[in-house]
Amino acid sequence: MSAVIENSTSPLYAVIDLGSNSFHMLITRQLANSVQVVDKVKRKVRLASGLDQNNLLNEAAIARGLECLSFFAERLQDIPSENIRVVATATVRLATNRDTFIHAANKVLGHEITLLSGIQEAENIYLGVAHTSYSAKDKLVLDIGGASTELIIGSGFTIKHAVSVDIGCVTFNKLFFVDGKITKSNISKATDHAKKALAPHLAHYKKLGWQAVLGGSGTIQALAEILMFEKKPALITLGFLHKIKAELQKFQQVDDINIGGLTSERVPVFASGLSILIALFESLHIDQLQLSSGALREGLLYEMLPNSRNIAIRTRTVNGLSLKFHIDTEHAQRIQTQVSTLLNSFAPVWQLVDKNHIQLLNAATSLHEIGLLLEYKRHQQHGAYLLNNADIPGFEQAERQFIAALVKLYKGGIDVALLKSLSIMSFTHACYYLVILRLAIILCRRRQDDVLPDYQIKVDENTIYLCLPELWLKQHPLIADELLQENKELKKIGFNLTIYCESKHA
Repeated sequence: MSAVIENSTSPLYAVIDLGSNSFHMLITRQLANSVQVVDKVKRKVRLASGLDQNNLLNEAAIARGLECLSFFAERLQDIPSENIRVVATATVRLATNRDTFIHAANKVLGHEITLLSGIQEAENIYLGVAHTSYSAKDKLVLDIGGASTELIIGSGFTIKHAVSVDIGCVTFNKLFFVDGKITKSNISKATDHAKKALAPHLAHYKKLGWQAVLGGSGTIQALAEILMFEKKPALITLGFLHKIKAELQKFQQVDDINIGGLTSERVPVFASGLSILIALFESLHIDQLQLSSGALREGLLYEMLPNSRNIAIRTRTVNGLSLKFHIDTEHAQRIQTQVSTLLNSFAPVWQLVDKNHIQLLNAATSLHEIGLLLEYKRHQQHGAYLLNNADIPGFEQAERQFIAALVKLYKGGIDVALLKSLSIMSFTHACYYLVILRLAIILCRRRQDDVLPDYQIKVDENTIYLCLPELWLKQHPLIADELLQENKELKKIGFNLTIYCESKHA
């Protein structure tokens, strides 16, 4: 599907989320049907900490919220009002004086605030995940907020069941971690309390079932950051949660927490968020959870954008990156044709049947020259850096690392250690896909559609037989030499490339 390209004159879109812990403002524009983030503003308002035992929101919390919104109002002046969504969530829902706060906030912002019900919040969280995280499976989406936790099961953009439970990391701080004290007993009490709140919903969720679990709240992001600091895939397991809990119990005060990869910004509510997540894992018998790219704000944003459900997430992302980095898409498509030819030839022998892995190979093919915009000399390294650090919805951490590795190694020396470090697939399969990409790129060296002759190629275990017309090879001495050099590189990973010729005209 061809992308509808939007340029820098595209209108801006803004989403503001008045969360229980933080207020967020996200400003974007559309670019090739993908989203380009123009600005992000986040302020730790901790609105939920201003609720008393009667759920009255105190004046100090209201003042913090209104001050933050006055900052946001300045940025909204140049954005069409129909492109702005402002929502409030759990704390404002709970506050008995919410009408007073919303009325004052509307005046400060100059835009109407929509108070989302718990179910509406959950549904928009799910849509944010559906728009930004690739998954063909039924999925359970979790989101731990400051005053509520949402659980949603769905498939594609269809929501099967959603619930919002009044347990959150800010409210739990006031209940179980008074004066910032951390004890084994406090964590246990917080976890048990969360389990009791979740209990009425468990049977229905277990009956529906799921194949994948995703989440993108602050607690889950913090845990993913710890895993990445430890150079591990961002896949959260119950064993990992208990390991972090044991580390937390070494500290007596929240202010003393010092865990590698955990930022100071996430420390204040980390213990309470972790307690709730452990309760979710143990109550629902979750094996592992993967970090999602989006949540509430993304759900609100994408539902505002035209045609947002009509283009696959990964297609949208690849198209957007191709446009942003001025990739030669005609050449990428030329190579894609050869990748498909080689894949069809090699797949039966090498058992290349995983559809997700093939999609990742195709993404690497489309994006392999992404680093050229910066400079030619180190463009492969630049490309790998961009892919490891850019916002690329639809690809989780391990998947983007694989794509980045293919981009870094698509020609030149092969880094065996890098291939062995990939967690998305075995070293052998990573090598198979790299071999296919490298050969396709060499065959398309002329960057012309009409110069590559008909050729024959087959594989016998790890020996590749490539038959090209003798005359054509004589007319293309650079490609012929590169194929010879490629054989030397492929030997590093246990492959042989045998070139044999047919004595006929190209």
